[in-house]
Parts: sequence; structure tokens; C-alpha cells
Amino acid sequence: MATMTEVTTKDRITAAASYLLTEKGADGVSMRKVAAAVGITPMAIYQYFPDRDALLHEVADAAFSELVRRWEAEPRSAAADQRLREMLVDHVDFALAQPRLYDYMFTQRRDQARQFPEDFRARRSPTFTLLADAIADGITQKLFRDDDIWESSLMIAAFLHGLIQLYHGDRIGMPEADFRALCLSLGERMIDGLRT
Repeated sequence: MATMTEVTTKDRITAAASYLLTEKGADGVSMRKVAAAVGITPMAIYQYFPDRDALLHEVADAAFSELVRRWEAEPRSAAADQRLREMLVDHVDFALAQPRLYDYMFTQRRDQARQFPEDFRARRSPTFTLLADAIADGITQKLFRDDDIWESSLMIAAFLHGLIQLYHGDRIGMPEADFRALCLSLGERMIDGLRT
């Protein structure tokens, strides 16, 4: 018999903050708004989170974990170059489907955000680690030249985050389908830059 996991007040607080972040962006998340959505007093939130930043950090970490779970649940190519293409498509899909959450997770300043190089080399970034592992596999498969996997990963991540940030900021004026095609085209050039 399957058991249901009890939804705690902390879970409800996190879910409400996640919804507000996804719909309104980080500026749209306040303890008062979260409390109203959950049906508790704003002071009650402080039993679970010391401040708004801690709550948003919890939301971001949960979103990173969910993103990695989704990426790992999909069947992936054994060939590292094809896997990088698949990851690129998934990443762009996520960025376009949830732009405010994406921006908070990947491009906005956060005090508790993981930093390059220490956190990344220590494999503390779940999404960056997937990218680095694909590049390492490409080196093992003799598809990519033997190079620093962390710097190569940063090159690809910075390119992709920058491109998406330009699109989100209306600096790239094209329909979404054309932007996706541009990401794939430029991503292919980045992958080619890793080759032996």
C-alpha cells in the first residue's frame, strides 16, 4: 500500500514562495505575501526560515534539485557531444518556460549562490556538475581535446546564460522558435570548439 507524504507547513511556505518567484520574480516575494498565500501570519514563517533570503535559497536549491532530477530521468545519449546538445535544449526549454525562476537561479546575485571555481570544482553545483561530467566523458571518448573540464564548462555555461539573459532582456529580437534555433546553432559552435 502506497503511503502519502504529509505536506508540512514548511512545504506549503516553500511552495508558495516558489509560485510567487516563478510568477512575479524575486522582487514579488515577501514574507507577507507568502504568509497570505499559506494562510498563516508573517511571523509564523520565521519558525521555519530566519529571513527572506533563507527562504529564497531553499526555493532555489529545490528548483536546482528538481531540474537535475528531470534531466537525469530522460534517456541520454552515450556520446558526449550529443548529450551536450540534449542538455542545451533542456536548458533553453527551462529558461523560456520559467524565465523569472531561471533568472533568479542562474543570473541574479544571491549571497548563498555557489561560486566558481571552488564550489564548482568541489561538485557543489548540481547542474554545472552534469555539464562537466559530459565534457569529461567527451575527453574519455576522444571526442574533445584534453583540457580543463571546469573552465570548458564555464565557457559553455557563460555563453548560454549570457545568450538567455540577452533574450530575456529583449536585446535579441526574434520569435522564440528562432531564438531556440540560434541557441542550437551557436551551441554547436561551442561544442565544435571542444573537439580534438
